[in-house]
Amino acid sequence: MSKKPGSKKLPPHYVSIKERFGDYGKILGDLGREVKDSGHLDNKTCELIQLAAATTLRSEGAVHSHARRAIEAGASEEEVYQSLILLTSTIGFPNVAAAISWVDDLFED
Repeated sequence: MSKKPGSKKLPPHYVSIKERFGDYGKILGDLGREVKDSGHLDNKTCELIQLAAATTLRSEGAVHSHARRAIEAGASEEEVYQSLILLTSTIGFPNVAAAISWVDDLFED
């Protein structure tokens, strides 16, 4: 079963951590919101930057999450893919190709 843009399902391990370590889980969730709210970038741009960072870390779950969130914030498919392709000369084709395949998961039927 593939996730679709707009899906709000959180990774089970993340949910487990938030439930097991209540205060830490709340702080963790609040941190991302606070950092985004404290700056001048719009949410779509923030998500595309975080998508690029997730790609450099080769974190499939984070790539899924930030691509989905970027789309929810108004990014087009083309903007999401361009954000990945722009990384080629920095992190190399194999890393970008992996991230493209993970983003493709969001658009499968």
